[in-house]
Amino acid sequence: MSIRDIPVQTLGGAPTTLAELAGDKSVLVVNVASRCGLTPQYAGLVRLQQTYGGRGFTVVGVPCNQFLGQEPGTAEEIQEFCAANYGVDFPLLAKSEVNGAQRHPLYTELTQAADAEGKAGDVQWNFEKFLVSREGEVLARFRPQTEPEDEAVLTAIEKSI
Repeated sequence: MSIRDIPVQTLGGAPTTLAELAGDKSVLVVNVASRCGLTPQYAGLVRLQQTYGGRGFTVVGVPCNQFLGQEPGTAEEIQEFCAANYGVDFPLLAKSEVNGAQRHPLYTELTQAADAEGKAGDVQWNFEKFLVSREGEVLARFRPQTEPEDEAVLTAIEKSI
């Protein structure tokens, strides 16, 4: 099974997959949080969606409350926060765990991918980014401190579309 075929749920609770959400696009999967010092990265993610959304790319946000409880809200609160504060127009999935015994199967697969330093394993913090190809291959992994519009991210996206 491809990463793109792993069952997930939208923030609204509808069953789907990355393949259904993204169609024939590469996907930047990002675990997000509303009360994190890195939350302003939402703005860069929205700009990525605006810049590349029509060119075979989409961002998919995965709310996660595992890091100091920085995403405590309900689905409705998360949606409202994202829309009101950042104008998020990319898909958001249901709140999920990205590490540990209850890790979502999507993240079981994603965390096998290594970052630029060759390190795989657990997600370090909110806003860790995984670029997944149209074929379901993890092309790149960017740690939380890497801004969405960092040159390495932009180059990887350009190559993926």
